[in-house]
Amino acid sequence: MPVTNAPVTHLRGVALTLPWLLYLFVADTVLSLLLPLRPLAPVFVYNASSRVAETVWAWIQAIFERANGADIVCSGDALPDGDSAIVVANHVSWTDFYMIQALARRTHMLGRCRYFAKRQLRLVPFLGWGLWAMGMPMVSRDWLKDKRELERVFSGIVRDRLPTWLISFSEATRFTKRRYDESRAWCKKMDKPQPMHLLYPRTKGFVATVQHLREASHVRAVYDLTIAYQQSDVFQAAPSFWETLSAGGLSSRCGFKFHVHARCFSIDSLPQTDDGLAQWLEDRWVEKGKWLEARRKKWADDHGCIER
Repeated sequence: MPVTNAPVTHLRGVALTLPWLLYLFVADTVLSLLLPLRPLAPVFVYNASSRVAETVWAWIQAIFERANGADIVCSGDALPDGDSAIVVANHVSWTDFYMIQALARRTHMLGRCRYFAKRQLRLVPFLGWGLWAMGMPMVSRDWLKDKRELERVFSGIVRDRLPTWLISFSEATRFTKRRYDESRAWCKKMDKPQPMHLLYPRTKGFVATVQHLREASHVRAVYDLTIAYQQSDVFQAAPSFWETLSAGGLSSRCGFKFHVHARCFSIDSLPQTDDGLAQWLEDRWVEKGKWLEARRKKWADDHGCIER
């Protein structure tokens, strides 16, 4: 549901965002100048790009949390400071990036975040070029086409011991009611469990990531992040992209709740086989759905929440 369409809100958003966009253009220029050096000094370029990225993400995170008053609650396992990890999360909206970045900031890994990004994002002005220049894995939904790109990313992390949070939204798309119905029908046909409030996860990318990064001695964990929202009486209602940049008082005046729950698993504790890893991810999604249902009930007790 929209927060407000008042002209003053849009003007506020422009005033907050325009300086960041100008800085993003400068950052993209710096990242572009670093690209020719990548074959000669990959570690230097990666570290320099990460420093640039940290300033970009910290700025937009400050707009969301400080300027616009988003109060993010973090719970679950304490994540080690500065450790590399494979990160999986459910996907509700653009706002998910702020939730993940809130945890990354706390562990001093904000600039090291690398997302599996859709190839179409390369066409987004400012942002798309920056993602590509930073070495984000740009993927489609065609596993055969993505395989070479993933192997490029994995080999760099393993060979050069690049510190990273390699982040993927395992559902491969945002949650919607229509997609949930499609997921439920598929799960029924395939005799799979349908996680509550979630889409059934796609496992191939996760399996490939774990199997390749087992070889990286510095990547020793998988972080499972569960993201939950509420606005007023609606569960999993998140602000739009523009609302995160323009609307003040997101958690007070606008009534949004933001919660991210983290679980940390040693990579050595995960199954060795591809089938075992796929089952492991499925089990996490079932547990994730139960956690979301418990959160929904808790918020319902507080406000009479309904599921979107």
